Amino acid sequence: MMVNVRKRGNVYEYRTEIAPVDGKRKWISKSGFRTKAEAEKAGIMAYNEYMQTGHKFVPSSMSFSDFLDYWFKEHCQVNLKYHTLEAYSSIVKNHVKPKLGHYMLSQITTATLQEFMNNIYIEKAFSKNFLKSIMKVLKSAFTFATDVVGFVKENPSIKVRLPRYDVPEEDPAHIFTKEEIDMILNRFKRTNHCVYYAFLTAYYTGLRVSEVFGLTWEDIDFEKKTLRVDRNILKKNQKGATKHRHISGNATTVWYFGTCKTPKSHRTIDIGDTLVNALKEYKEEQERYKIEYGDSYMKHYAKEVKNIYTNKREIKILNACAEIDVALPEVNLVFVKNNGVFEGTDSVKYPFKVIHYELGIPCRFHDFRDTHATRLIEAGADIKAVSKRLGHSTIKTTYDIYVRVTTKMESDIVDKFEKVANM
Repeated sequence: MMVNVRKRGNVYEYRTEIAPVDGKRKWISKSGFRTKAEAEKAGIMAYNEYMQTGHKFVPSSMSFSDFLDYWFKEHCQVNLKYHTLEAYSSIVKNHVKPKLGHYMLSQITTATLQEFMNNIYIEKAFSKNFLKSIMKVLKSAFTFATDVVGFVKENPSIKVRLPRYDVPEEDPAHIFTKEEIDMILNRFKRTNHCVYYAFLTAYYTGLRVSEVFGLTWEDIDFEKKTLRVDRNILKKNQKGATKHRHISGNATTVWYFGTCKTPKSHRTIDIGDTLVNALKEYKEEQERYKIEYGDSYMKHYAKEVKNIYTNKREIKILNACAEIDVALPEVNLVFVKNNGVFEGTDSVKYPFKVIHYELGIPCRFHDFRDTHATRLIEAGADIKAVSKRLGHSTIKTTYDIYVRVTTKMESDIVDKFEKVANM
């Protein structure tokens, strides 16, 4: 019999034999069941799980919903960054599982996925970029199912095609004119110093928003005129999880230092006198506010914790008023409010409403990065140098995504052809 059940005192125990090790017989067993039937049922489940080499399911008959949970735990949570996890989780929960989750994994074909994508396109009228995101989730899941764990033999997502969009999508990027930059900086120079200097830094460096607010004063070398990017900033709930971020009536979010987007995102870049002098001025101003607020000034500290999914080390940022002694390394964040309070990337949420509705400039924080790259290319900067400055993994990324064709660049092309044609 594959499972033996015996009574031990007032409870039952199951025992099942597994593969011998070094010629010695081995068993798995568990006690504490109230009835013989309970012990036998648990024993059979344990035996089947052992025979499936640790899986609690038979891959060929598992539901797609269960597989997605398995993929999310064994692949996504181990390999993907926090915000990507959130995006994937939302797509799976709101779009994929409701339509496809009830099928068996082995049932799903290319036709199933193509019909799913077509129906979403027709019923929801999502943007092309969002449909691409859904496709990315499906392809990642099925690539894991076929190439990594071998639950299915063929990948049904490979030949799925996005529906055709007749009207080209508008480029969300807005390249700031010099006049617009002046309007934005002048609007916040006297009213919100944290935002003003953050915008100035983004414009003069091309840093991502999470990189800007992840800066500490130790990252800025005023003598060498350099700025080091070694981390970013991200918001999680108290336990560092991706779900259940908010509890009504309570602030449950905290800031963490995250790793850079790619290995090449770790970089040290040169900065000019304009930004160097501005940041010097800002630092002196910050020191004055520390004295003015005294014991009530908010300080920040780095606490080493473990990521609940990967067990890897990460840094959680804790806050305490200056009058409280904290036995942790202090973090000297650059972009804080006058009283020292750190709001991270949330600092720019309201200012962008002001930019949109008061100044009439439709834009995003990322447009500072786009503008920085485009102006450098316009000025004739080497594309490799620009790519390195932006922390891109490849030069192609710089060309395809961040370098926008402006009116001046288009005019230059015409002028150059005129000169060649008339030689």
